[in-house]
Amino acid sequence: MAFSADELRVLRRALAVALQPAPLADEDVQDCLRLADSVDEAAREAGRLRAFLLADLARYRAALPGAVAGYLELLQDALAAGYDPRPDDLAALRALRGNPVAAAVLDHCEVIAERSVRARLAARPDAPEAGATAPAPRTRLLALPGGRAADERRPKPEPRPRPKPEPASPAPGERPVPKPSEVFPPRRRPVPPPEERAAG
Repeated sequence: MAFSADELRVLRRALAVALQPAPLADEDVQDCLRLADSVDEAAREAGRLRAFLLADLARYRAALPGAVAGYLELLQDALAAGYDPRPDDLAALRALRGNPVAAAVLDHCEVIAERSVRARLAARPDAPEAGATAPAPRTRLLALPGGRAADERRPKPEPRPRPKPEPASPAPGERPVPKPSEVFPPRRRPVPPPEERAAG
């Protein structure tokens, strides 16, 4: 955000008053209110521009792979402006990994996404402290009578072998299904007719 010379003059006066409170003239108060309105309008405009760019980025992402160049350019601009890549962006870049620019942008996006996830996890109130370790796993109580120790001492019965099923014989009156070789016998090669010699 850039300020004009007049806006900088008003901002300087407002900061001076904030550091050393003193009564302000009505004109100075009006200047400060106009500056605040200008800053608010610039912030709203930045929000509208960001929403437009994100919508444009989504349109380009939906048009992939045909819009690779435009998508990569928009994504790089968005990343430079502080955009956190979404899972859709990462998936699209993984699909375009054959493109060297897309591969470089994917590497950059993965670093940003990992940093963003770590920051969100660290900001959670129930997040573990950095020096905290995981609790030791619980061990089984084997010394209790009737517990698992009693099961381990008892020999396990060996499984009985299952009887093998006998091939089913066809029911009386039913014919078995013929094999393909029975239905379609092999072809015999035709015997060429004997050659006749012409007398002559």
